[in-house]
Amino acid sequence: MTPDRAAGLAESARALADGEVTSRTLVEQALARIEATQPVLNAFRVVRAEAALAEADAADRELAAGVRRPLLGVPVAVKDDMDVAGEPTAFGCPGDFPPVAQDGEAVRRLRAAGAVIVGKTNTCELGQWPFTEGPAFGETRNPWHTGHTPGGSSGGSAAAVAAGLVPAALGSDGAGSVRIPASWTHLIGIKPQRGRISTWPHGESFHGITVNGTLARTVADAALLLDAASGNHDRDPHRPPALTVAEAVGRDPGRLRIALSLKPPFTAVPARLRPEIRARVRELAEKLAALGHTVEEADPPYGQIGLTFVPRATAGIADRVREAPDAALLDPRTRDAARLGRLLGGAPLRAARRAETVLHRRIGAFFKSYDVVLAPTTAAPPPAIGALYRLRGLATDRAMIAACPYAWPWNVLGWPGVNVPAGFVGALPVGAQLLGPAHSEPLLVSLAAQLEAELHWHERWPPQQADRDSTAA
Repeated sequence: MTPDRAAGLAESARALADGEVTSRTLVEQALARIEATQPVLNAFRVVRAEAALAEADAADRELAAGVRRPLLGVPVAVKDDMDVAGEPTAFGCPGDFPPVAQDGEAVRRLRAAGAVIVGKTNTCELGQWPFTEGPAFGETRNPWHTGHTPGGSSGGSAAAVAAGLVPAALGSDGAGSVRIPASWTHLIGIKPQRGRISTWPHGESFHGITVNGTLARTVADAALLLDAASGNHDRDPHRPPALTVAEAVGRDPGRLRIALSLKPPFTAVPARLRPEIRARVRELAEKLAALGHTVEEADPPYGQIGLTFVPRATAGIADRVREAPDAALLDPRTRDAARLGRLLGGAPLRAARRAETVLHRRIGAFFKSYDVVLAPTTAAPPPAIGALYRLRGLATDRAMIAACPYAWPWNVLGWPGVNVPAGFVGALPVGAQLLGPAHSEPLLVSLAAQLEAELHWHERWPPQQADRDSTAA
């Protein structure tokens, strides 16, 4: 293990269990990396230095006593839309947010697995946009090129993992907010089945479109964190059958029928796949074919699925704005979205929720012909810092849809998706999604791990800090 970059999640857990390193050492190293990079990367909103070191010492006592838990003593991070007892949950917003009294269910389960939460990572305001910038915390930057965004809204978690500050982190995904930053930082990003990782104390986050997910450098680490965080609060409305996803890593997925889908789903404004990203995704398709899978171009029958997304998303923003300590401090775009959400929060929202059953039936029938969909995660590489943040109103929506038209339908459906690295456009990473039907996380993980074993994407790291500074825009 080298102190300048975190070892993997599974490797850290093994080394701790074998007595090769202490939790205090790993946590001290993680805190030092965070402190050193915070002025440039700005990945964290909250750093729990004192509390994390105390928790590390407690983990070391347990380890010395022979206690073994899946992540005992391993430092991880969580996104700042998740409750961590004693810390505020600002969710990217300005204002004076009080500390919360209890852990959210996902954090509680990570602690039960033994993880040490070193901090809470930055996210854009209420998770609305595919960039991580705002007046409450500044700009979070991409470790691969600090002139560019790591994406959003789980951009802080992605930056922290990609730079090796922590081995893995939790994010949340309401329109691609795990998969998009994973794509733009060369990571694995798992958006699981709705309810797989609890979003409690919000039984349904953003009316069911937002789920918690994992970011890591390897498929095995992303699956291990997923298993550790999975499970439900007694009052959760969505309770999928339990799975142990990590068992699928290294399992032969069999010969699969894969639909290569390059056409953006229904959008209200034009969206065009950049040719260099099309080329990277086609290269993945060719690799899958060489591995023995049948790959052919086909698009799921999305129809006008976008009409069911907007009421749920904007009504969810309206819900969260009501919880803000001072709504006047929020971005004008946030307040506009909340006003729209209040208008759509009645009959249109109920109609959008009813439409999900029809969509499940229609798009589910597509999976009688195919096992997995391979699609771009984004239509463009990561934008420059400020390129989207400086826009206003409709211009933001148009730019966001043009860059990221592919991820959000799976949030409407509530089904699993996994971002895998697809290579680079210049110095900037891009990714592709493996998408499946309900409860298909093991299949998607086994396929992603098969690709990883061939492509070794986890062996490539961002440039060190001096190199980043010299190339930053």
